[in-house]
Amino acid sequence: MRLSQLLSALPAVLDRTEGDPDIPNGIEHDSRRVTPGALFVARRGGDTDGHRFIPDAIAKGAVAIVYDSPSPDGAFRQGRGATENVASGGGIFIRVPDSAEALAWLCAAFHGFPARKLVMIGVTGTDGKTTTCSLIHSILIAAGLKAGLITTVSAVIGAQLFDTGLHTTTPDAPDVQRYLAQMVEAGMTHCVLETTSHGLAQHRVTACDFDIAVVTNITHEHLDFHGSLEAYRAAKAKLFEGLATAYKKPGVEKLAVLNADDESFDYLRERIEAPHVSYGLAATADVRATDVEYRPDCTCFSVVSSPQSPVFNLQTSLVGEYNVYNSLAAITVGVRGLGLDGETVARGVSLLKGVPGRMERFALGQTFTAIVDFAHTPNALKRALETARQMAKGHNVIVVFGSAGLRDVVKRWLMGEVAAELADFTIITAEDPRTESLEAIMAESAEGAKSKGGVERETFWRIADRGEAIQFAVDIAKAGDVVIACGKAHEQSMCFGAIEYPWDDRVAMKAALSTRLGLPGPAMPKLPTSPGWIEPK
Repeated sequence: MRLSQLLSALPAVLDRTEGDPDIPNGIEHDSRRVTPGALFVARRGGDTDGHRFIPDAIAKGAVAIVYDSPSPDGAFRQGRGATENVASGGGIFIRVPDSAEALAWLCAAFHGFPARKLVMIGVTGTDGKTTTCSLIHSILIAAGLKAGLITTVSAVIGAQLFDTGLHTTTPDAPDVQRYLAQMVEAGMTHCVLETTSHGLAQHRVTACDFDIAVVTNITHEHLDFHGSLEAYRAAKAKLFEGLATAYKKPGVEKLAVLNADDESFDYLRERIEAPHVSYGLAATADVRATDVEYRPDCTCFSVVSSPQSPVFNLQTSLVGEYNVYNSLAAITVGVRGLGLDGETVARGVSLLKGVPGRMERFALGQTFTAIVDFAHTPNALKRALETARQMAKGHNVIVVFGSAGLRDVVKRWLMGEVAAELADFTIITAEDPRTESLEAIMAESAEGAKSKGGVERETFWRIADRGEAIQFAVDIAKAGDVVIACGKAHEQSMCFGAIEYPWDDRVAMKAALSTRLGLPGPAMPKLPTSPGWIEPK
């Protein structure tokens, strides 16, 4: 593809040198992956500035550089000689207002704008995004539609499953556009894409041309990155505001799907130009659930989708009130966004038996319930513990949780409060401390627990090693109790310092249960906090 073809997709170009080379080897934002004939996009990240690696990209054969530094001298200071040599040989330099935004548009153009060939459904919110995306995908498959799925857990394209990363955020724009292109090539007609606030703010989902935008809820999270709740909400709102300018596809109407019972409802409704429809439990919702019955192993309810449509009933394996909301969001996409009938939608919801790490239960023959869940925000922890309380039926709820380092500091105290209020016993432990002091992080959660009447070593404990913490929770459980480990779920690593160490809460729970029951099972994963830890070579 010619450089001029790619640049025509950009919203703006501030300055550029002359030339129109071929870009045969794609677009890279990691200088280590540059090959001769590539276009290199220098963008700023949280820890590094891609402009520093322009000389490396040039040395590896990049034929064009996109950058957004205020001045070339500032951008190329460390490698000016190399830059001048390439420029004299025909290298092209393009300055843009925002390199991250440019990266998304360039990747979309390179792949032939795949989102414009798909019905794009974006789901955002603080909690419940992955589950809601999975429910929508299940509904689409039940309807006989060829649908792809991209979440923070994985990407699903037909029978293929791709891991989307170590931690939970939307994949980078090059990966998103590559997945979309693979969906088009595989004959997909629809795509469900989980859109995090980071993904929206950092242009990872720019050029995705959404047709239906969905919100689960907006609560306290990621203030370390966004700076304030207002900025966090504004990032979420970009998904809905973008409906007005997204590419219009023949026969596909734009629609915003809002939670009528969430504080985000009025905020988002005022900021969108596209038609909207609401869901919830309140009578004011356009699509609402009635006659909800919560059971230990499933949830049953009826759905009123419009005055003209018949009420339909459904049963889901997902438990808890919050999963009624997740189901309603998906149902609204089906019946109001895509015009599917209630029977098909109900079948799609019932077909999804669970999502990895979302209220995932483990039964090895123990007399209590053992669960791993992703709850890592105050609101998600509250909802998970409320559901665990329903399941416990008068027995104890035992929770294991931590708070991540270099992330939202305020939630550490809040999660301690929630745990003290809703669990009988709490074990505060590690969750990606990164370069912060794990003891200091746990101390903040402990103070939150104390503020709500928690008593250390009686109702709550601090156990730094997550494996020991889960084992302790399992060992103190009695018949009928519920043990729930929150915060890591499906993630496959734990970060100490700048190193990602292998970790899986699901393996840890199985190991703890096996040890208590005296059964063969996996070994408890080891971390730098584990007794006798030896740093792997």
